[in-house]
Amino acid sequence: MAKRLSNESPIGDVLKEFIQQNRLQPGIDEISVKDAWRNLMGNGVNSYTRNVVLKNGILYVELSSAVLREELTYGKEKIVRMINGELRRDVVREVVLR
Repeated sequence: MAKRLSNESPIGDVLKEFIQQNRLQPGIDEISVKDAWRNLMGNGVNSYTRNVVLKNGILYVELSSAVLREELTYGKEKIVRMINGELRRDVVREVVLR
């Protein structure tokens, strides 16, 4: 077996450094949040979801149903906790339903 040299790093560490140096994290976070929304909300909510955008920690969700928007308004805090739990870190601070 070959020994590991001191200049070798695990691929995970190299990728994290690459993402940080190239400032790719906001784009990755946006894609991750869109996927988490799709997975957590299910087909019922997703059929009325037009657009999901993450900007500066605020999740903007455009819905085509006023009734659904009103219902989800009462659960904004829970939505933030669910999405951050799915991503295993605090990405979303607030949800704005449109």
